[in-house]
Amino acid sequence: MLTQNETPFIAHVFVCTNDRKGERKSCVDGDSLLVKAKLKEAVDAKGWKGKVRVSTSGCLGVCGEGPNVMIYPKKLWFSGVTPDDVEEILSAIERLMNET
Repeated sequence: MLTQNETPFIAHVFVCTNDRKGERKSCVDGDSLLVKAKLKEAVDAKGWKGKVRVSTSGCLGVCGEGPNVMIYPKKLWFSGVTPDDVEEILSAIERLMNET
């Protein structure tokens, strides 16, 4: 039976890890796997586990602009992300956490 629940997360971070195997540009071509790993590591280090979830996402439809990272339910979308951008994404998450 279908049940509806409220998310326990303040922020759910989706990192596109779509891999088109070189046929066309995809987010994995821009180190999105490393971006995801760095975000997960930082979320754990900051003690945000249980409040912030970092998940793998399939194609978000704009791999040409990727890697892409989305934060829900706040409707934030980052494109052209590199591992060096993780701190900026963490700052955005921290702002969201301070709003609650």
